[in-house]
Amino acid sequence: MSIKIGIVMDPIDAISYKKDSSLAMLWAAQRKGWELWYMEQSDLSIAQGEAMARMAPLQVQMDPVHWFERGEYQSKALADLDVILMRKDPPFDNEFLYSTQILALAEAKGTLIVNRTQGLRDFNEKLFATHFPQCCPPVLVSRNTEQLRAFQAEHRDVIFKPLDGMGGTSIFRIKEDGLNLGVVIETLTQHGTQMCMVQKYLPEISLGDKRILMINGEPVPYALARIPSAGETRGNLAAGGRGEGQPLSDRDRWICEQVGPRLREQGLLFVGLDVIGDYLTEVNVTSPTCIRELDNQFGLDIGMQLMDTIEKTLANR
Repeated sequence: MSIKIGIVMDPIDAISYKKDSSLAMLWAAQRKGWELWYMEQSDLSIAQGEAMARMAPLQVQMDPVHWFERGEYQSKALADLDVILMRKDPPFDNEFLYSTQILALAEAKGTLIVNRTQGLRDFNEKLFATHFPQCCPPVLVSRNTEQLRAFQAEHRDVIFKPLDGMGGTSIFRIKEDGLNLGVVIETLTQHGTQMCMVQKYLPEISLGDKRILMINGEPVPYALARIPSAGETRGNLAAGGRGEGQPLSDRDRWICEQVGPRLREQGLLFVGLDVIGDYLTEVNVTSPTCIRELDNQFGLDIGMQLMDTIEKTLANR
């Protein structure tokens, strides 16, 4: 019997056809003959203790003008689906949290959620990296002004960033002169009321912020180095960086070996590691991207690798 796969994502009509990783996953699932069901976060609900959704059958095409056909919406139990891809982009706000709790009801009835709902709730993209201090640059998470100032004084050239950002938003570099340090700390901590992260600046960012994709704890053998545009310290593609694929280095593979077992243990089937130079900076569990760029540059089919892994996971349950 065909596998029924649902996806919770941002509006499919507004995605970037050339870059969207969720679309690559849907193409792969459709090629396997699976039934596709489309949902947005606002379609989820709970009725009499049952996790439900207003969902629509979906077909996808390799067509930059007309890449999907969506059928009539139906009200169905989420547990009727074999697997659900949770691909709603950050921020991780209360609505995202509620969505994972709704999905957890279906998970408890046997639906495979990718990634596992407990993992989505437990592992903040920035904070999860700090679980592997042997892989990280000097880093501090705090909302205490004195601690943050002391870190900058010690390391001189640092990067400040919020814990809930994506795509390089609200990232600040503070150099040795400390210019604008006070206002950056005030802005990111909301005058000491919320946590932020500060890391030692890594000059290797000029060579790219590498995205390494992990499938069930094993790395795709190539990384996408996202190289900052002129005058930028951020390599994120959303911030104007350009992507250049490259084979994993020995250090990259070592980092993957450190992180991979924990990902498998936590049921995190599809994860993106961010590596600058020799250091792990983020572990992205919510909606990792860069499938399309790596597929195009190296003739890969990462979406199919993920679907094969999902199929094996379902068979082994």
